[in-house]
Amino acid sequence: MKTMAMAMDLSTPIEQIARIGVVFQKKLKKLGIKTVRDILYHFPHRYEDFSNIIPISKVKANENCCILGEILEIKDSRTWKRKMILTKAVVQDKTGAIKVVWFNQPYLTKTLKPKDNVCLAGKITIGDDGLHLSNPAYEKITNYKTQTNLIHTGRIVPVYPETEGLSSRWLRYIIKPLLMSFKNRIPEIIPKEIIQKEKLLSIEKAIWQIHFPDSITLAEKAQKRFSFEELFLIELAVLRARMKLNKEKAIAIPMDIELVKKFVKTFSFKLTDAQKKSTWQILKDLEKPRPMNRLLEGDVGSGKTIVALIAGLEIIKAGYQVAFMAPTEILAKQHFKEVSSRFKDFNINIGLLTGKEDKFISKKLKEETIEISRNKLLEKTSMGEINILIGTHALIQDKVKFGPGPSGLALVILDEQHRFGVEQRAKLTRDRKGTVEGQSPLPHLLSMTATPIPRSLALTIYGDLDLSLIDELPKGRKKIITKVIPPAEREKTYDFIKKEVKKGRQIFIIYPRIESGKTEITKDEISGWTEVKAVKEEYERLSKEIFPKLKLSMLHGKMTPKEKERIMQGFKNKKTDVLVSTSVIEVGIDIPNATVMLIEGAERFGLAQLHQFRGRVGRSKYQSYCFLFTDSPAKKTHQRLKALISSENGFELAEKDLKIRGPGNFSGARQWGIPDLIMNSFKDISLVEKTRQTAKELLEQDPELKNYPFLLERLKQFRETIHLE
Repeated sequence: MKTMAMAMDLSTPIEQIARIGVVFQKKLKKLGIKTVRDILYHFPHRYEDFSNIIPISKVKANENCCILGEILEIKDSRTWKRKMILTKAVVQDKTGAIKVVWFNQPYLTKTLKPKDNVCLAGKITIGDDGLHLSNPAYEKITNYKTQTNLIHTGRIVPVYPETEGLSSRWLRYIIKPLLMSFKNRIPEIIPKEIIQKEKLLSIEKAIWQIHFPDSITLAEKAQKRFSFEELFLIELAVLRARMKLNKEKAIAIPMDIELVKKFVKTFSFKLTDAQKKSTWQILKDLEKPRPMNRLLEGDVGSGKTIVALIAGLEIIKAGYQVAFMAPTEILAKQHFKEVSSRFKDFNINIGLLTGKEDKFISKKLKEETIEISRNKLLEKTSMGEINILIGTHALIQDKVKFGPGPSGLALVILDEQHRFGVEQRAKLTRDRKGTVEGQSPLPHLLSMTATPIPRSLALTIYGDLDLSLIDELPKGRKKIITKVIPPAEREKTYDFIKKEVKKGRQIFIIYPRIESGKTEITKDEISGWTEVKAVKEEYERLSKEIFPKLKLSMLHGKMTPKEKERIMQGFKNKKTDVLVSTSVIEVGIDIPNATVMLIEGAERFGLAQLHQFRGRVGRSKYQSYCFLFTDSPAKKTHQRLKALISSENGFELAEKDLKIRGPGNFSGARQWGIPDLIMNSFKDISLVEKTRQTAKELLEQDPELKNYPFLLERLKQFRETIHLE
């Protein structure tokens, strides 16, 4: 192993590592492990402290313990029903003996023999014949007196993220010899002055202590070191991206105050102060000759689209084009209708482009909406005749070309930007350079999201974006009454819903994604069909048993865009009383007449997502309600749901959700590819701020990182594995 390791480096593929066969190579790749570095950076997510080895005479019932002794006897037997194989042993030390039992591990009698010295760690249970050490971790030892080189027992033992057929025991078996070979060969990427200032462990010490710590304190120090390192790399990546963007050219769009005033006068409402502030920030960005890269964040119904359209109108009237991309066909069509309505007095050509229809709609306002062929729409877009093109992912197809020269694309608006992959977001801007007066300007980028982003994530994952917040709702909206409904009050709630329908109101009923408790996930669960099946079953139950006199319809993610459009249009036109849906309803559904949002299995959703669901009602003058159904007796569940009841502010809820559930549960978070250890670091805002400031100071001194070649090389590798913009 040592000779081979000397020929390897951190980039060596796992296929070249001794003791890792083809079967385990596949299992490791399921965990994203492809190289030596990946294995060494596959950190434990918790530890079991078996460092205190006690005499057998001191063991106590129902306590975890670690003992050291000699096997007197070991043999297999079957339970009376012959459904389970028990491996029974007797182990003794100088103070006494104890019975040991393992379940369904018959191979142990080939591994462990009488007279073997072993270290065992597990829980003491009481049986009919006295105390047992039940199903313990085991390890043979060669030196009874010193107990050196223990890996699985007799120490603080690492427990790793696992997958089917890949245990922590096997990972320890692979990782320890690799560590012994590589612990002195991993380059230190954090500058010495930063290590000293922040009192961080060196890479040599940290990599050992995070896997096989000498104490819990050292394990925590190692975790701190790697949390700092990874956050530091993220901050360097986003700050360098911001620096690079600032060097790019963009079309400067002078602010036209009179145009904005004229547009705002067409509204039947007044802009909120938050909308005015965000609009001003965006229009000032557009005046600069460098690309805007701004995230517009606001609750459902806060009026983000209006702000985006003010910016879009400025771009169009300056003679340039706008691309407006939405994550679903329903939402794209909804935006098309709103844009058509808002811009009807401004003589603007609007196109709609989606991916699953043969025909697309182009509208020259003051005329009727007409359908034209895809080729004709693309031709008009490439000639600069389409002022604003609205669509789904279809907008990033290579065949979609915007106008040449001074009539080219100058603004990209992304709605629910977290729904798009990083490459998709970049493709609309990076690959859409035009040519204006010999320059190659990038379009400005305005991203929108109704998912409130905690401050720590805004400083890291979205650190290259400027942030505008719409943190107030339009005036006149009534507070949505939110209640947690226990099982005993279900019938009462159903009766209330029937009364609301009699008043002419409409109802949403949301069902969660079905989560499997099994290690192996079925194809149906992977594809989402289990969720569909559950919703269909509930739809049938509600239709026949609960609301037999009401008109119900069903919506789920496996329907075609046309089916979804038909159902939503029927609901909007009041042909349906109750819409039974999966979480597909979360984005872009505007039904002012809906007054009740009933959420089944509310404990399965995060607070931020529940808040978004709630925002689908309360969009009119009628009093609205959000009912949270849960069968969970867990105290933590009710604490979380009470937090939703007591707060109307999505940003406050996002911070609470981050602390309770972690950043990995935010929409789109898993696509970043960040390890769990680092994900949990986002909860520590002081650490995030510290790494950001440290990265900023380093880049001010050395923007190209010329004095830190190891750091620069690691940053390049990091950007390939962590999917940031």
